[in-house]
Amino acid sequence: MAEGLRRSRARLFCGVAGVFASLALPSAAWSQDTAASAADVAADPQARDANPQEIVVTARRRNERLQDTPVAVSAFTAQVLEDRQIQQTQDLERVTPSLQFKPAGQLSGNNASSVVFIRGVGQVDPTAAVDPGVGIYLDEVYLGRAVGGAIDFGDIAGVEVLRGPQGTLFGRNTIGGAILVRTQQPIIGEWSGRGRLRVGADSLREGFAALNIPIASTMAARVSAGFRKRDGYVIRDFDGLDLGDDNSRQFNAALKWEPSPAFDLFLRGDYSKRKENGAPFVFAGINEQAPVAAIASVGAGCPGATIPFAPAAGPRRGPPNVPMIDDDRCANDLQERGPFRNGGNAPVRSDSEVWGLAATANYRLSDVAAIKLISAYRNTQSRGIRDADNTPLTLITTDVAAQSKQFSQEAQLDLESGIWSAIFGAYYFNEKTDERATVPLAFPPAPPVIASILAGGPGSRDLQLSNLKTESLAGFGQVSVKPTDGLEISGGLRYTTDRKRYQGTVLNLFPATLPDPDPLPTLATSEGGPLFIFDEPFKRKFNALTGSASIQYRWSPNISTYASWARSFKSGGFNTRYNAAPAGNLPVPFDEEKVTSYEVGVKTNVGPVRFNVAAYQANYDDIQLIFRQGVVPLLFNAGKARIRGFEAEASYRAGGLSVDAGLSLLYDKIRSVTQVPGATATVAPGDDLPLTPDTQANFGVAYDFDLGSGRMLTPRFDGSFTSKTTFITGSIPLIEEDGYFVGNGSVTLRLSERLDIAAGVQNIFDERYLIQGNASLATLGYAERMYARPRNWYLQLSGRF
Repeated sequence: MAEGLRRSRARLFCGVAGVFASLALPSAAWSQDTAASAADVAADPQARDANPQEIVVTARRRNERLQDTPVAVSAFTAQVLEDRQIQQTQDLERVTPSLQFKPAGQLSGNNASSVVFIRGVGQVDPTAAVDPGVGIYLDEVYLGRAVGGAIDFGDIAGVEVLRGPQGTLFGRNTIGGAILVRTQQPIIGEWSGRGRLRVGADSLREGFAALNIPIASTMAARVSAGFRKRDGYVIRDFDGLDLGDDNSRQFNAALKWEPSPAFDLFLRGDYSKRKENGAPFVFAGINEQAPVAAIASVGAGCPGATIPFAPAAGPRRGPPNVPMIDDDRCANDLQERGPFRNGGNAPVRSDSEVWGLAATANYRLSDVAAIKLISAYRNTQSRGIRDADNTPLTLITTDVAAQSKQFSQEAQLDLESGIWSAIFGAYYFNEKTDERATVPLAFPPAPPVIASILAGGPGSRDLQLSNLKTESLAGFGQVSVKPTDGLEISGGLRYTTDRKRYQGTVLNLFPATLPDPDPLPTLATSEGGPLFIFDEPFKRKFNALTGSASIQYRWSPNISTYASWARSFKSGGFNTRYNAAPAGNLPVPFDEEKVTSYEVGVKTNVGPVRFNVAAYQANYDDIQLIFRQGVVPLLFNAGKARIRGFEAEASYRAGGLSVDAGLSLLYDKIRSVTQVPGATATVAPGDDLPLTPDTQANFGVAYDFDLGSGRMLTPRFDGSFTSKTTFITGSIPLIEEDGYFVGNGSVTLRLSERLDIAAGVQNIFDERYLIQGNASLATLGYAERMYARPRNWYLQLSGRF
């Protein structure tokens, strides 16, 4: 059976290659140079038939044709997202080369958090002390936290995925790339609306509605709301709780004012809330000899456990080659319950509440100059609890709760005259986050204050583990010159200053030696270990000068080539988790990491075919790698890597036939890992970087059958292939995905211009594949993994007026 699946994947993967080969053939006709914005296409689905190839993007902070942009960009209109069943940001990895977007970060246990990698660059730690490596922007507003990055595509206008460092125009923490999500703006002078209802497998119930309201001749409003409820697909044996469920709702409101052709103001508010049972992790394995796993087991009758545990001498192993005993009290691999059953018994939850306000003002000073001001405030609250060992034993449970408030202000001056154009700007970002992370272990016995917190006792409100503050200020500029017809040369610089402050409380579960030099943290002892309270905040400052340059030549209105260079950075910070405090440098800081990228590309738009390719090399320096100090993961700047890759995207629209395809080939090499005294590396040269599959491919095929009288029948099939993937640093086969192909099918019947009925099947071949994994086998002894939802179906009714 496995061999048959491998042959099936190979045939389907060859089909993707065949799609590319056919789309790459030249056409006899050249397409016209008319452009339609993604927002226009989304507002009017029929517009895609008039000119499906032209999409306007904002990858360089100004409106320009996708084919004129010397950046590797995947751009999707609202209609394309709907056609390909892309409902959330995490679905984008199915249709975007080099993108990996995973929900439920390894340490958070929260379904709303996100782990995002582009071209092998990102960050697996979703906690507040660590910045993401891929920037997510909602209507040009940077979302600073991992929680909130999983966005539902409700009233959407379009999405752009920018691949490669974007530090000049988009700033810090975009060393992998950036994802730009744009919502629909109000349309002045128009009453319109749309909505949909969906039901399906696992008691799926989903609804969404949007209404455009004209207020005056210069003003309009738009409101939208949606919800999704669906049962989970992983069941806990302990209490029957379903993990991986959906229970979310969202609300958005916007106001557009255009008192003159020279000025417009866009105000927007959004709110989303998720209250779910927990991330659908399941058991992957146990190292019976790990200290924590051994002490958690009953010992006698559980081969491989320590009998007894002696802290001074270390574990003593039991007799080898003794059969395992199927007993919930035993730490062994018989705790395995399959891909969709969970053996945990600790409390679990996944909650988030996110809201934000934003204002964007555009003012045209003259035919040459325009000003844009973007102001935003966002508030994020979340809590995720996961039973990380997924057994009835108490190996490890993580409870991470956070509240974050961020304010940002950006000012841009856009200049354009004749052969040159330029953009200059300033950016301010201020974020304050309170985060509490508690991790009960099997041993040593938790101090009374921890036990009180976990039980919800009076101490639970008094302990603040981390208070983090980030203040960032940047200035940037980019100039483009067209000295001759077809040639454009661009260059830009950005200077960023990050000021970070950390103050908190650390419960130290293991005895540790305190450092002698000043300043000393205040010490309060308790059973099981000392309590560190940092009365004075720790402060660090990070400065970076980043830049980019490109040269582009348009050989004709439809063919262009480019070469580019870019350098970007991700900010440093403080490690805030400890169990055995390192002598002399508590808390341990880590510095920024940097990516320098070189890229060449070709963009063509010949007849009904758009075909874009890019090849690149990225040098990844001072990588923030995870090391283990006892049971706790810490970040250190300890790695260098080189990443090379090739990407291709193609689309075809003609005669009712629609074809889309994408391909990425990636080769990553960890060139060196610096050993950190007192800590154990989890990765070595020769290992893969996390979430860097060698191959990703996708394709979609649809055909419109005209039934007459305004009716249209459209069957569609979409497939995506991902090769072997690791989820954390280091090679642990238990939690690695060997590669998979996923197919989705749908049929849409357009009854009229106002009414559609659709039915579809997701994961049509019922492929069983991993979407997340985590492990600490050496000390804690656990490994966990998360499978994708099995095959499921839906029926949808949608309308518009």
